[in-house]
Amino acid sequence: MLVKSTYRYAKISAFKAREVTRAIQGMPATDALDLLRFTPKKAAVLILKTLKSAIANAENNNSLNASDLVVKEAVVGEGPTLNRFQPKARGSAGPIRKRTSHIKVVLTDEIEIVRREDKPKKKKKTSAKKPAAKKTNAKAKDKPAAEAETAAPAAETKE
Repeated sequence: MLVKSTYRYAKISAFKAREVTRAIQGMPATDALDLLRFTPKKAAVLILKTLKSAIANAENNNSLNASDLVVKEAVVGEGPTLNRFQPKARGSAGPIRKRTSHIKVVLTDEIEIVRREDKPKKKKKTSAKKPAAKKTNAKAKDKPAAEAETAAPAAETKE
């Protein structure tokens, strides 16, 4: 069952809040709560409020257990922007945009909870190392070739 919660007109830009919502998507709700509590951003506090509200909605309205819930989606959309002006030099004015956003969190109990500890660990690929070539002495290498050259003309003269 899907459970929604929306925080409208949050006083933060959507760009800043999206960074935090990307981190909690697909996580179990209890893990997402822990992550948001220790994230040092203003957006984390606002999203934490919304997530707690969604969990409360699930428990009270739909009799769901908080430990079974997964964050299906966490979306931040742009809200209205307040336009203000800052006085500048020589009688001009510079714009100030006070942005707002709408934070929406959707929880579900239909997705199976998979934690990082439960996932099978991938084996690390090791680079295939070639065995080192044997070092040979240059003089010893050339010696049989030199003997073969001297032996070949001698063989030709005998024939």
